[in-house]
Order: sequence, then structure tokens, then C-alpha cells
Amino acid sequence: MKRAQIIIDRYFLTGEVDKRIYGSFLEQLGRAVYGGIYQEGNVNSDAQGFRKDTLELVKELRVPIVRYPGGNFVSGFHWEDSVGPKAQRPARTELAWKVIETNEFGLNEFADWSKKAGSDMMMAVNLGTRGPEDAKNLLEYCNFEGGTYYSDLRRAHGYAEPHNIKVWCLGNEMDGKWQMGHKTAGEYGRIASETSRLMKWLDPGIETIACGSSGLAMPTFGDWEYQVLDECYEEVDYLSLHQYFENHSNNTPDFLASSKVMDEFITGVVSLCDAVKAKKHAKKSIHLSFDEWNVWYHSNEQDKKIKPWDKAPHQLEDVYNFEDALLVGSMLITLLRHADRIKIACMAQLVNVIAPIMTSDTGAWRQTIFYPYMHASIYGKGTVLLTQIKAPFYESRNYGEVSILDSVCIWDQEADALTIFAVNKDLEEDAEIECDLRQFEGYQVKEHLVLTHDDLKAENTELAPDTVKPVHSAASRVENGIFTSVLGRHSWNVVRLEK
Repeated sequence: MKRAQIIIDRYFLTGEVDKRIYGSFLEQLGRAVYGGIYQEGNVNSDAQGFRKDTLELVKELRVPIVRYPGGNFVSGFHWEDSVGPKAQRPARTELAWKVIETNEFGLNEFADWSKKAGSDMMMAVNLGTRGPEDAKNLLEYCNFEGGTYYSDLRRAHGYAEPHNIKVWCLGNEMDGKWQMGHKTAGEYGRIASETSRLMKWLDPGIETIACGSSGLAMPTFGDWEYQVLDECYEEVDYLSLHQYFENHSNNTPDFLASSKVMDEFITGVVSLCDAVKAKKHAKKSIHLSFDEWNVWYHSNEQDKKIKPWDKAPHQLEDVYNFEDALLVGSMLITLLRHADRIKIACMAQLVNVIAPIMTSDTGAWRQTIFYPYMHASIYGKGTVLLTQIKAPFYESRNYGEVSILDSVCIWDQEADALTIFAVNKDLEEDAEIECDLRQFEGYQVKEHLVLTHDDLKAENTELAPDTVKPVHSAASRVENGIFTSVLGRHSWNVVRLEK
């Protein structure tokens, strides 16, 4: 059995966890909305057409904020098409995903659904085919109380109270040539600056997110961040990051090692933000919004067979296996280890489309990745402790030496609770873990949850929804202030301690 050590100190802190780090994402794409959260006439739907079975699973995840309506979709979105009487809403060709968008579900339906789900709204504006004036009008429709054209239009649509949306994305992946209205860094930086400035004149209480690189592998990475922030640093609050991983080569050790890239991505973007801060002698720091992250590759071949101009096709419907859940656990740990700068993050997406929740016409179920996401959202509250790891390494094909252990510790001082999230990436051996907790006098293990399976490719399906699910372990204890545990081979672990 391999041995590893987790080292923490109650006085060495990374930062407070912003609950929005456990956010998610809904795009008008595939069956994320139609057939996912909304399906009029379905036996599982309520009077508004919202899927009740899906809502219950979303509530289990305790999703604090949801980004909407895209994604690539937003760069051609005319928000006016999605409000008012449904019978008068136009159907449009949607170029990002080559489908027909009926606009049956729109902005106000999303507001209603968010209230039922207990989630805040995070709205994206179209800076691809539109610009600052349209973004200002949308903000007026959503947040202005009344007495103006767009606020009164909202009231005429049956929404007397403002939606009061506080977080706004200034476009989406504008560095990508796949994006409608793709721009250079200088072009985008200017329009982001002007858009944010106009929006904050109208509502000074909002926060705005500028587009960073849509991936670490983009050829403009680094230059993009620096130029964009050089134009809009004073006007925005966050810079976005997006990251997806795949295992086309079917190399599990390498796949599990890829979270190392996510860590390097975050560190690099923080450095770029601080370089612009230093250049401008700015007082504020730009925080990060990692508003798209997940595993995405299982559906690639199936998506090639989709005929264009369909309505809500089965698109990007990855069926996740157990090894995907392990990597998602490591990605969550990575986000938390950077909680001092990452204040918002959105698993992409929430239902059906590369999602922790899947639906059919007859039901909804939890994918394997549902569980680490849920555990982090429920138990990952408080202050992230600077968590050091001493553990054996393995040699990955693409990422060099990688620790077999990923872990982060979070201290909830109000509740006198300590949570340890840990992934044992070793495929062959259990790991014996030790951590000195003498600074946390009186803390004892309350619960040790484990997600594991002998088959790394095991999946949850509608017929077998509990193939991969958490179990309880008795392998953790505290004696004389020393915490010890055994983490099974290839496992996600949540150890909860309370005073």
C-alpha cells in the first residue's frame, strides 16, 4: 500500500469559498432546455412545462447560479425573440449549432425556472452580432423597475418585479473563429469595455465578466488576455476561462493527469491579470470566472450524424463513466485550491448536454459526475486551507510526473467542521493517508463517503441508475490528533470531520 501525507495549518489560508464556484450552465442547445428542464405535456412536468423530476435533481446539487443562454448560441441571440406571448415568438435559424430555435422557452421562463430551482441567474449578452446598445436594453428589461420602454415591456409581459440579475457575461469565446462575430483581442477588448461601462451606468450594482481565452491551447492564449484586459481592466470584474478534457486515446492514467493542465491554466491567467494590474497601477484585482468546465468527448462521433436544422436534437449527450467522475473530482479540487481568485465557476452543462443529469420522456437520473459535484456543493463551504501533498508520483504520457493524490481541505469555522476532498488516481493500489490535526482539537470523523467501481468504464443509465453511487467507508479515524485513512484505488473521497 502506498503512503501519502496531507499537510495543513489553520493559519495558512488560501481564501474563502464563494458559493458561486459551484455554478452550472444552460445553453439553448440540444435537449438542455427542450426535453431537459422544460417539456410541456410531459407527465413529469408542472403547469409551466418545467420538468419536476429534473428540478428535484437540480435541487439536490444545490446549484447557486446558472449561466444562460450560452455559449456559442448567445453570439447570434436576439433576446427580444424570447419574450412576450409564445404564439408571437419567431422561430429562427440558429447558426452556432445549425438547428431551428423556436424561442418557446426564453428569458422569462428561465427566470421562473431559476426561482423554482433556487438558483441565481447569470446572463450572457450578445457581443458577436450585436453590441453595447442591445446589452443595455436587455439590462433595462431585466433590472429596471419601471417607467421606461424596456422595463415597461417586461411589466407588460407579466413580470412586474425586476429579475435583478447581478452577474453578466460580455459575450462568449470571442477569440474563437467558430464564434459568430469573432473578434481580435483589441476589437473585443474595446467593445467589452464600452458594453460594461454602459451597463454599469444603468445599474452600478452589477458585475461583468470579460471573455478570456476559450482554451489553453488557443494560439492567441496569453496575448489575448493581456490585450483584452489592457482595454477593459477598469470596467470589468472577472475574466473567463473554459476547459474541457477527453480520453480518445483510452489512456486512463494520462486522462486523470490532465487536471494538472487546468491548474497551470489558472496560474497562467492569474499572472496575466496581475501583469496588467501592475502596468496600470490598479488597486483592484481581476478575479476569475471558470464558467465552462467538464469532460467532453463521448458524443463527438454521434453528433456528426445529426442532420442540420432539426429542433432540439440529441446533441452533445455524453454518457459519463466512472473514470470521468474521478477527473471531475480532481477538477473541483483544482478550482477550490484557487479559491482566492476563482469566485465563479460553471460546470458545463446542467441537463442532457455534457451534463450530470440525463432525462428521457419517462424519467431523469444522475450520471456518474453528479456525485462529486453534489458533494463539493454541499460540503465545500468555508475557508480553503493551503493544502500541501506529499505522495508518490507516476509518469504520465503527456503531463510528466503527476501525484497519485489530489486533495484539498476546507475549514468551516462557523460550523466547527473540516472537509477533506481527495482523489486517489492510482489504478492498482490503495493509499494510506495521514494528516496532523492537532491544531483542530476535538475534531472527529463524522462521515467518509467514497465513490468507486471496479470497472472504470461503468455508467449510470435509466435502467441502471445506481451502477455508480457513493458508499460509506469506516477507513478514517482521528487518534491523538492524527488523522489516518485508507483511500481505495481509483476513488473519490469526502471525509467530513466535526468538533
